[in-house]
Amino acid sequence: MAEARVKAGLWVQAALRLGNAAGRYGMVLRKGDPDAGGVLVVLHGRLGMVVLSQSRGAEGEMTWVRATGAAAVDQAAVDAYVQRQLGYDPDLWVVEFESPDLLPPFEGKIV
Repeated sequence: MAEARVKAGLWVQAALRLGNAAGRYGMVLRKGDPDAGGVLVVLHGRLGMVVLSQSRGAEGEMTWVRATGAAAVDQAAVDAYVQRQLGYDPDLWVVEFESPDLLPPFEGKIV
């Protein structure tokens, strides 16, 4: 059974609070559609950056994909990826977190 979908704006607010509580401070880089926008999460670590993209698994559960690959990348690669995605979906939210180990401050399955 598919899990209930949470509005994007509400999810972003909750993720930012979780990040702040865990010392993984975050900020909204771009506001998307508050109800139905997708979310890109940029993790800024010691060794570089990673972009996580929201996805749905086979059972409808929310998962995250390392959109920029398994290895950390630089700011230019992150910016290029985000711009390409905004070309496909102008309703995207982009949220960035400080994450030394490149792990998100929220629970989520990364595939």
